[in-house]
Amino acid sequence: MSAIVVKNLVRRFDLRRFWSIAIWGLVVCLGVYSPAAGPTSWKQFRGDLCNGLAPGAKPPIHWSDDRNVMWKTPIHGRGWSSPVVADGEVWMTTATVDGLQMYAVCVDLTDGSIRHDLLVFTNEEVQPDFHITNSYASPTPVIDGPYVFVHFGAYGTACLRRSDGAKIWERRDLPCNHYRGPGSSPIVYRNLLIFHMDGFDYQYAIALDKRTGATVWRQDRDIDYGTDNGDFYKAFSTPLIIHVNGQDQLVSPASKACLVLDPMTGREIWRVRYQEHSTTVRPLFDGQHIYLSTGFGKAKMMCVRVGGTGDVTGTHVKWIQHKSIGSKPSPVLVGNRLFDVTDDGIIERIDTETGEIVWRERLGGKFSASLVATEERFYAFDHDGAGYVFTVEDEPKLLAKNELPDGCQASPAIIGDTLIVRTITHLYRFAE
Repeated sequence: MSAIVVKNLVRRFDLRRFWSIAIWGLVVCLGVYSPAAGPTSWKQFRGDLCNGLAPGAKPPIHWSDDRNVMWKTPIHGRGWSSPVVADGEVWMTTATVDGLQMYAVCVDLTDGSIRHDLLVFTNEEVQPDFHITNSYASPTPVIDGPYVFVHFGAYGTACLRRSDGAKIWERRDLPCNHYRGPGSSPIVYRNLLIFHMDGFDYQYAIALDKRTGATVWRQDRDIDYGTDNGDFYKAFSTPLIIHVNGQDQLVSPASKACLVLDPMTGREIWRVRYQEHSTTVRPLFDGQHIYLSTGFGKAKMMCVRVGGTGDVTGTHVKWIQHKSIGSKPSPVLVGNRLFDVTDDGIIERIDTETGEIVWRERLGGKFSASLVATEERFYAFDHDGAGYVFTVEDEPKLLAKNELPDGCQASPAIIGDTLIVRTITHLYRFAE
């Protein structure tokens, strides 16, 4: 395994920028963390800061099936949803391989015991053309106070009371032929539960009243897809709230375009267009720009300046990187260093000013899990169970390659100085 240095661009790590991004994420996402001891919760996909960052944390560098294991718990079924954590509980979803039964599982953070194993939905049949690499439980839940919201795409969305697992409300009437299976995760914003339904037949963003499940708004995509082939209409990305010029905005990536909406009404504010489809990656925000991976076809990374109105494709795109960009794993931004991993195992650093790939290393393997990071190191997990730990530097150094018996498609969580990892068969908590 040899590093390929594309350009020797040495910069002093801007710690102030790291904390500005982390605090910005905290303000926007309303997460909770302790800078001295790492996050105390990880309530949604990519954590409370919405970007995979864990300020102040010192998770382990080394682990295995029997090294630095606090606990290991088998999880039945098959699910790629990422673990979410709050108040000593770890929640995730799973489903039978055939998708006929869908569950929410709660694990005790301290000892790994199962607190709840809840059958949420049963299905008499499932949609055709499901992709073998997906699961029927891929969207990540979101925790909000005493409730957890679980989402299985068109198969159903439910609000569960965490204390006893009671179902407060459910919605099973939202149409969408996912074609390859569901993947977008929900978010909570004020009194709303917001998610995407971008399928073969219908494409829309929707906001439900989180207290009742009633529809507050629905924004049908008004996008020129350039074809009547619905395979190019679908997308799997998770929305992101950003704060721009005193206004909250909802970044809503879809196939062929990213729309930015008013999160309270669904009204479109601005958009940027691209050619790719099946957009999966959750965007990043640094306070001035959003970073988008455009999806399948040939994924590109776009850096787009915020603050525009209407179609900003010709005015606000700072740069586009056309080479070897991940279409499934979400990248991570640590200070002024943007790290990405491709689906086929090339780890790279992208210059945030120019979009140039300035360092890369070929790991091999297949990757779907999103990157997570602290100020000092970042983590990548592959389908075969390898977990890589790199230093956060201009030319990162590989600190460890750790092996587990089963692979990872779920993204990990960081709590305090511990690492929560979901493999195909088990949930682990690691600490040194």
